[in-house]
Amino acid sequence: METKDMMMTSMPTADKGENGVESGKGGEEVEGQEEETQQENVSLVLADGFGDRGPKSLTSGSGQQVSNGYTTSTPQSPREGSEQRTAPGAASGPTGGTGSTGPVGGLRTLVVQQTSLERPRETWSKKMDFLLSVIGYAVDLGNVWRFPYICYQNGGGAFLLPYLLMAVFGGVPLFYMELALGQFHRSGCISIWKHICPIFKGIGFAICIIALYVAFYYNTIMAWALYYLLSSFRPTLPWTTCTNSWNTANCNRYLSSDQNVSWSNSSTSPAEEFYKRHVLQVHLSPGLHQLGSISWQLALCLLFIFTIVYFSIWKGVKTSGKVVWVTATFPYLVLLILLIRGATLPGAWRGVVYYLRPSWEKLLSTTVWIDAAAQIFFSLGPGFGVLLAFASYNPFHNNCYKDALVTSSVNCLTSFLSGFVIFTVLGYMAEMRKQDVDDVAKDAGPSLLFIIYAEAIANMPAATFFAIIFFLMIIMLGLDSTFAGLEGVITAMLDEFPHLLAKRREWFVLGLVCVCYLGALSTLTYGGAFVVKLFEEYATGPAVITVVLLEVIAVSWFYGTNRFCNDIQLMLGFYPGGFWRVCWVAICPCFLLFIIISFLAFPPEVKLFHYNYPPWTTVLGYCIGVSSFICVPAYMVYHLLNAKGPFKQRLLKSITPQPSNDHHRDLFVTNAI
Repeated sequence: METKDMMMTSMPTADKGENGVESGKGGEEVEGQEEETQQENVSLVLADGFGDRGPKSLTSGSGQQVSNGYTTSTPQSPREGSEQRTAPGAASGPTGGTGSTGPVGGLRTLVVQQTSLERPRETWSKKMDFLLSVIGYAVDLGNVWRFPYICYQNGGGAFLLPYLLMAVFGGVPLFYMELALGQFHRSGCISIWKHICPIFKGIGFAICIIALYVAFYYNTIMAWALYYLLSSFRPTLPWTTCTNSWNTANCNRYLSSDQNVSWSNSSTSPAEEFYKRHVLQVHLSPGLHQLGSISWQLALCLLFIFTIVYFSIWKGVKTSGKVVWVTATFPYLVLLILLIRGATLPGAWRGVVYYLRPSWEKLLSTTVWIDAAAQIFFSLGPGFGVLLAFASYNPFHNNCYKDALVTSSVNCLTSFLSGFVIFTVLGYMAEMRKQDVDDVAKDAGPSLLFIIYAEAIANMPAATFFAIIFFLMIIMLGLDSTFAGLEGVITAMLDEFPHLLAKRREWFVLGLVCVCYLGALSTLTYGGAFVVKLFEEYATGPAVITVVLLEVIAVSWFYGTNRFCNDIQLMLGFYPGGFWRVCWVAICPCFLLFIIISFLAFPPEVKLFHYNYPPWTTVLGYCIGVSSFICVPAYMVYHLLNAKGPFKQRLLKSITPQPSNDHHRDLFVTNAI
């Protein structure tokens, strides 16, 4: 941050002060210079008996207050250190120079108060607010539906080996790096780059655009869950019968009590028809070329979701940090209840065996390692600006190293636990239909939750209760991630344009939420599910991985690993080990490059229900992805053209970081002195 932080120091004024104020001059002369010194953002005050009045900005004892509101035992800057030197013959008070001064005509105390023209940076009310926010962001809907599906598809228990390796050498180092960067520089994903490598500032703008694309489709899934939740408040769940207006002749009501009904491959369950024909109404849209009308029911559901989002984040982390105490913890309670219930269902063991049975031969397939790398990356979520934003509200000396290990471990364990919750129910469904688990678990993504799991819930005793808590869990899992994604954008914009937006946060957040709602309208049409799939596959994946690759290169190769490690040592008191340095310099870039190359070499075959995406949609998808990434080279050109001097000088200046947070850097210099 370029703002100068609050600083109060004391010194005996036998000599002339640093700003040209002589110690013999009284307070009136100092006040006469007030206008001039305010232009320099520094005010000087002479005070007799200053210690008696108790300066508000000083902490008790020898600790001094720095800009983030936390104490340090060392001077904040060389200026402060020099001002604290006692003049020859000066006697300090019992509090080390801030106590009562001597008689009139003796030594006086000069107080240098360096004020800020900007608001002090907001901080988390409690450490748990931060941890729950990060956990809520990392643990999202993908942990519930994507990980179990990817796991059994790629060798069951054998998949855990590449998953853990990719987490240790790729995911966690990236997670730790972003937390450390955000906490040290105390900036969002745009303004932070002037302190790392200015020419890469376009990465921040790209991240913000990607976050908007995610908001366009991700919240629609919560709107679906809200529609299910509202439909659950009735004695008989609507996806358990075939007598509704949306049902077809192929609908087969197959409950555990229907012993005489047989299940065939042409059969469709009431849950499947409720999801496809009533909630989504995809049968009214032939494809992306003709999306159809907007579903007013889903539009109202999404409006309600965004209303909750707005009033949770409009005041900053002070409010969102309280909301996550519910939204981040409630899903774990529901997962535990569903796990216990699922384990008691007949046939549950079949699903668990299918989930964990290792197929070691699949480890020889490149696809397994690609899926493991992609899963851990998107699960932990570096590159979306969220970790930078959340960490920037931390105390400067907060142990982000431990936070990174704890939150990433919780995330991975949650994914593993979700697999048991899902597959105990899939085993029960297979037992009930007298089919293999593989046939039951053919659906992936949202269909796994809204069709298979919804149908299983309908077969349980107290089905209404389980349906309500399950869809509440889905909504809360999504809300946490939405809070985080939008907070990343808000923090970035407020830090980049503080004079314009700092005092207008509520209005800016309202405008941002309105933009997200309008951008999501295409996903609320009859063919909206096709749009959601297109955004999910192309708009975020390749772009955000490329952005993080550039981020790692900028930090490790341009900013320098040694400088970055020195920053961490200044914050945490210890130097990162060789493992982390090797990961940041070499392993993480290779890890990300591996994912990008594999995506380009093996582009995903996009298909939803019975709709195969035509070739032109692939081009459209890549265009959406490139539209965010294009910010990076565009800003590089803009930065070089607007810099002054010869090209070599421009280039050198564009990769030279500006000093970050004067009190952080000066603290390091003072300690060296």
